[in-house]
Amino acid sequence: MVLGTSEKTVRLTVGQAIVRYIAAQHSVADGVRERFVPAALGIFGHGNVAGLGQALAEHTATLPFVQGRNEQALGHMATGFAKASRRRRTLAVTASVGPGATNLVTAAALATVNRLPLLLLLGDTYATRRQGPVLQQLDVPGTPDVTANDSFRPVSRFFDRVTRPEQLLTALPQAFRVLANPEETGAAVLALPQDVQSHAYDFPVEFFAERDWVIRRREPAASEVAAVADLIRAAERPLVIAGGGVMYSDAQAELTELGRQTLLPISETFAGKGAVTEDGPWSVFGVGLEGSPSTNRLVERADLIVHVGTRLTDFATASQSIFANPRVRFASINVVEHDAVKQGATAVISDAQLALTALAAALGDYRVPAGWGEDVVAARAAWVPVRDAALDPDVRFPREDFPELPVTDAVLTQGQLIGLLQEHARAGDTIVAAAGGPPGDLQKVWDATGGRAAHLEFGFSCMGYELPAAMGTRLADPDPHHRVTAFIGDGTFIMMPTEIVTAAQEGIPFTVVISENHGYQVIRRLQMWRTGEQFGNEFRYREGEVPAGLANSRAEGLAGDYLRIDLVQIAAGLGAEVRRPMTADEVRGALNETRDIRGPVVIVVPTIPHADLPSSDVWWDVSPAEVYERVDTSEKLAEYGLGLAQQRWHG
Repeated sequence: MVLGTSEKTVRLTVGQAIVRYIAAQHSVADGVRERFVPAALGIFGHGNVAGLGQALAEHTATLPFVQGRNEQALGHMATGFAKASRRRRTLAVTASVGPGATNLVTAAALATVNRLPLLLLLGDTYATRRQGPVLQQLDVPGTPDVTANDSFRPVSRFFDRVTRPEQLLTALPQAFRVLANPEETGAAVLALPQDVQSHAYDFPVEFFAERDWVIRRREPAASEVAAVADLIRAAERPLVIAGGGVMYSDAQAELTELGRQTLLPISETFAGKGAVTEDGPWSVFGVGLEGSPSTNRLVERADLIVHVGTRLTDFATASQSIFANPRVRFASINVVEHDAVKQGATAVISDAQLALTALAAALGDYRVPAGWGEDVVAARAAWVPVRDAALDPDVRFPREDFPELPVTDAVLTQGQLIGLLQEHARAGDTIVAAAGGPPGDLQKVWDATGGRAAHLEFGFSCMGYELPAAMGTRLADPDPHHRVTAFIGDGTFIMMPTEIVTAAQEGIPFTVVISENHGYQVIRRLQMWRTGEQFGNEFRYREGEVPAGLANSRAEGLAGDYLRIDLVQIAAGLGAEVRRPMTADEVRGALNETRDIRGPVVIVVPTIPHADLPSSDVWWDVSPAEVYERVDTSEKLAEYGLGLAQQRWHG
């Protein structure tokens, strides 16, 4: 027995103790105190029903429980909630042992990669071992202490296997410390053997007292701010790249004010979309592989890059080929030192909001050199009409000029559909996208100023994230006047539509807009770019004779007609209100008439396959095959080699 200062104890099971502890935890950020984990999500199985399940049923008034349909999706819902809450809150997710638990590996990796808090309570095989081997046990010879849950170790910020009740006294506070720390946050995993969950222990009553976890803002060092300010003043062509850290810090106003004050051109990564809150001569749109080509030309010429709150992944840096100026230098603001020093940057290790405020003060009346400011304005002027034309839904797409495009019933391009969504969006609305074409297109053309939020997950680029993450976003922002929309392709929708059932059950109002373009079109585009041959990406019937077993099939491949998939029936069968508009005016009508529906809405819009937005005109390090039989890739290899020659190491 472990006693607290009062020497009073309360006898609880491990499951009950976990639930009571979680319900007593609060986050405090900028003086605002909130329940850190206001609810739990989960699916029960033999690995968690008698322990955590019993405890959640007993304490549902203090820790409400939401029943889900897919564990991975529930993890994404919790992460979407955490992102929309600016990392100040998250949700707990419980799963049974075996596949129920390992379904959450992807969700854990996504949260950790994106620096977002996620609490996972996973069933595990028996600690006593007298029953073994048990159902869903790995049963690895030579390492009997290894279970399937060990797969979470490399994708989590915190992992602990609780094999005795009293271990909770340190495990739970350590998990919450990580969740509340902006420098370390990610997935926190507690592996809970199913027998131990039901074991009782006399816990000190103080363990369940309400506790506050302060989410601290790290102060910038004056000398570091001064060094970055000196670099900016000395530069002829400085440029800022803003990432998700700006959003997590609630530093959008400070970043926008810095742009207004100095006219420093500010570009955005996927996670940083919306970091600039208003349009102006300092806003130069997205950067990198799915950025605007005019922005990328500016980045290539810049002699100073100031990266703020970003990990600078290969999409932003065009696989380290975009910083073409031989004299380019780097400065940074980041709360995580590992990210701050990338590219050999002169770093301010600090919270973004505090550092941007200090940097603006240090720069005083500084303005970018006049010639560079003129170049920035010219770049904006060159891109805006191109973007507007690509989004205009009222100009008929000239299909006759593109005879190579597949013939479908679609009349709109995906870009035009985005134009309609942009036209409909109001202040307070959020659009959510992750893998595939939608986030890239939104990064290139979406206007996230004027209070229109963009929630783009591209750190892990995870198909299946968007729909449940939109539900999590809605839970974080219950204002009925704010519309939350998941924008996805039909490939992603088919992969994981099941949480629509949860939304219908819980009355969660959100919208899914599906661009029905018959497959994984963005990967087909990459495939054609790097191989010149398409294979296995579009949703097509198999041609040729297909016997019962495919091993000896004489089939010609997936090259027949497009699959006849009725997305409307699928969505309606799961409990959604559904529309299938075709024309621009029909899409407008569908968006308007469903805006205030108090439940899940799915709008299926056919879009023209292979009709893409303008290219970003940068390189990406995806190598064509060096040995080929059917398609000669020698020309593509030569093109790839030109890109390799532009890669640089900056420190």
